[in-house]
Amino acid sequence: MKRYDVIIVGAGPSGLSAAIEAAKRGLSVIVFDENNRPGGQLFKQIHKFFGSKEHKAKIRGFKIGEQLLKEASDAGVTVRLDATVTGMFMNKEVVVRYDDAMHHYKGSSIIIATGASENAVPFEGWTLPGVIGAGAAQTMMNLHGVKPGNRILMLGSGNVGLVVGFQLLQAGCELVAVADAAPRIGGYGVHAAKLARCGVPFYLSHTIIKAEGTGFVTGVTISGVDSHFVPVRGTEKHFDVDTICMAVGLSPMSQLLKMAGCSMEDNPKRGGQVPLVDEYGETSIKGIFAAGDVSGIEEASSAMIEGRIAGIRAAAYLGFCGNSDADSAVAKCEADLGTLREGMFAPQNKGKLIEKTDEGIPVSMSLLTKGYVAGDEIERFPGVTHRKGIHPVIECTQNIPCNPCQDACVRGCIKIGKHITSLPVVGKEASCTGCGMCVASCSGQAIFLVNEDYEKEYAAVTLPYEFLPLPQKGDKGKALDRSGKPVCDAEIVEVRSSKAYDHTNLLTMKVPADMVMEARFFKKYEPEATEK
Repeated sequence: MKRYDVIIVGAGPSGLSAAIEAAKRGLSVIVFDENNRPGGQLFKQIHKFFGSKEHKAKIRGFKIGEQLLKEASDAGVTVRLDATVTGMFMNKEVVVRYDDAMHHYKGSSIIIATGASENAVPFEGWTLPGVIGAGAAQTMMNLHGVKPGNRILMLGSGNVGLVVGFQLLQAGCELVAVADAAPRIGGYGVHAAKLARCGVPFYLSHTIIKAEGTGFVTGVTISGVDSHFVPVRGTEKHFDVDTICMAVGLSPMSQLLKMAGCSMEDNPKRGGQVPLVDEYGETSIKGIFAAGDVSGIEEASSAMIEGRIAGIRAAAYLGFCGNSDADSAVAKCEADLGTLREGMFAPQNKGKLIEKTDEGIPVSMSLLTKGYVAGDEIERFPGVTHRKGIHPVIECTQNIPCNPCQDACVRGCIKIGKHITSLPVVGKEASCTGCGMCVASCSGQAIFLVNEDYEKEYAAVTLPYEFLPLPQKGDKGKALDRSGKPVCDAEIVEVRSSKAYDHTNLLTMKVPADMVMEARFFKKYEPEATEK
């Protein structure tokens, strides 16, 4: 039997973060993961993270994964892959299967960071090939470079559904619609807005009735539902699709904790069957900790901080650091975690209708039901400004924990303040240089540079763009509004790409002056087909 100070199950964001903190304090650490590469979901995540510098904001998920792996390696952490932990016992012993054999390990402390598994919704035809989970779609696209399908319907409007939906568009798929049985979009409005301005419609209070096809998916029928989520006859809608993608929540993979005898509870707000833990993630069995989604579904940023806390407390439990040092380090982590749990999307607000922002501004009902802020609503938000010359227009309208835009502007044009969830404000006296760093740094792609006096009768709009092929200067097409509707002719007058932008390209399009506050996306004219 091999012994380690700390055994960690799961090499995802929380597991690696825990391993780094424990190893830095001198503990011998081994991490087991059943997959053939470490990093968990991070290497599927090509989008930029929210939060602040402390939360690795504006860094893409796979880059964060690379950073964590390097830190773990530098700290001397042993990571064993293709290793499935099949059993865990009260005496902190685990049984691991790898190399076609069973192996026994004993830990002085154990941290479980097994994450969560995708939920599914059963409906007629749900076992047909072509019905997949959002995680499977991400794996196919972002790890293996394979399109999950050509025409896809997304079920679920939480952050996972919205983020993966946008990545489907980036992969060249057609996203025909996003459906959700809930009456309101569940994820961040900025994520929904990215889809809406690409022309993706939202069907709220709708669910799937039937997946059509015999050997594989050829279509899908959705239906409206009433307040009790019962399908309403006569509201059916059909879509020709070859793929149905489900993003309908996650369930903690807490089986090992239950097997070890940890006290458990059924807690729907935390995702299902979860361990009872204290503020440090320690379970009812001393020396056994839980971190990340296994103890309650949250964002990856929160999981990393929970992992750090667990690693620090495991070191204190084993006497590798004093309680005062551990308390100080944990207090910093808890402060960081607390900022992520503020605002409209705080855990205590889950499922609630928030009608006003923290600043007292009425929330856009169009955003919650259609995915975009209506034209008669957008002007009430503090980031939406008008002035001479080039200036930022920030269409961030919800109290989301994120502030990279504030750090990105060297001139101090953008202010958020002490509360990370406050709505961004454009300073009245600040002078914008048009550098575009705020546009590129915004994780929600919600910042635009506007020049209302670009030319006589024309204005310019600079927007974030993460699709290929990249339009070129001189390309002509249509400007789309926030709902994805073509509103005017547009011409690309500048294309900027820079290492500092981290793969977010900046397109500047010339539009009629009266369309400057409407035009938010560009679609190039398609060449007309020639007859043979």
